[in-house]
Amino acid sequence: MTNEAAGGCGAKRPRSTMSHTSDPLRIGLSLATAVLASAVPAPASPQEAAADTAVADDTASEIRLVILGTGTPNADPDRSGPAVAVVAGGRAYLVDAGPGIVRRAAAASTRHGIEALAPSGLNRLFLTHLHSDHTVGLPDVIFSPWVLERPDPILVFGPPGTATMVEHIQEAWKEDVHMRLFGLEPHDYNRDAYRSPVTETTGGPVYEDENVRVTAIPVMHGSWPHSLGYRFDAPGRDGAPARTIVISGDARPSESLVEACDGCDILVHEVYSAETFKGRPPEWQRYHADSHTSTVELVDIATRARPALLVLYHQLYWGATDEDLLREIREAGYTGRVVSAADLDVY
Repeated sequence: MTNEAAGGCGAKRPRSTMSHTSDPLRIGLSLATAVLASAVPAPASPQEAAADTAVADDTASEIRLVILGTGTPNADPDRSGPAVAVVAGGRAYLVDAGPGIVRRAAAASTRHGIEALAPSGLNRLFLTHLHSDHTVGLPDVIFSPWVLERPDPILVFGPPGTATMVEHIQEAWKEDVHMRLFGLEPHDYNRDAYRSPVTETTGGPVYEDENVRVTAIPVMHGSWPHSLGYRFDAPGRDGAPARTIVISGDARPSESLVEACDGCDILVHEVYSAETFKGRPPEWQRYHADSHTSTVELVDIATRARPALLVLYHQLYWGATDEDLLREIREAGYTGRVVSAADLDVY
């Protein structure tokens, strides 16, 4: 039975899940909506999804993108809840907390040898918005890594309302915290690591450390008053070039994402099939048109944003396949490099 609220992914043809690879903290909070520009040139030739987009190992680049979950509210066992990780300088920066996030991160750590994605390293999280499919994993990422010996609290960044959500989660699990602290479990070395301080933002620079600079990007997503994408800028080190990754979160076409990318290395963008959309009931067409981005609309965005690689995620298929999404994008005129991501892909 199709989950109508999510639009229903529908059956899709099996696709290859071959891997594509294998402090002082300075927090600035700005309500400005300006985002930084990039000087990375656009790709010279078109390509479909292929392994040459990948990073071979931990040392090949200063910043990598790990797809932890490409899912939607639909209960697709092959697609975990929406979550990605940017890995830079041996540290993981999570974007969204869909269901299964900690186990998916552990799977990526094991499969690809990315130590930063082990549970004990999950201590920075950026939420795009507060829809349940993007936040159901929030208690998991707050508490599970603490139990599994994360030494420090997790820093949480997100739109207004994030602090209230986190406060309610801490209240809901207070008996668990009490028993773990005052029962027989040894937590003397990380007694405060269950805590989750929150920084709220409506856009602008939100976080910076020695590895990345993170800018929140205001986007449009249905009726949400504040929904965000994120831009990650990593400085070049040891001869490696500076790199930029932009992640849309859930968004209908938003000019702010074009401006934020502006020739970025990777643009990660949600998408739905423009062809199968035509068969949806009128009320769901209105919802999805106001909340998400079609393949045809994404072509316009990506053509003007000029990413070196366009990565599709949070795909709404409604009976289409990854190959169909890529075909729709090509037929709409996109000539850049594009892939339709699967869980645990690495770029």
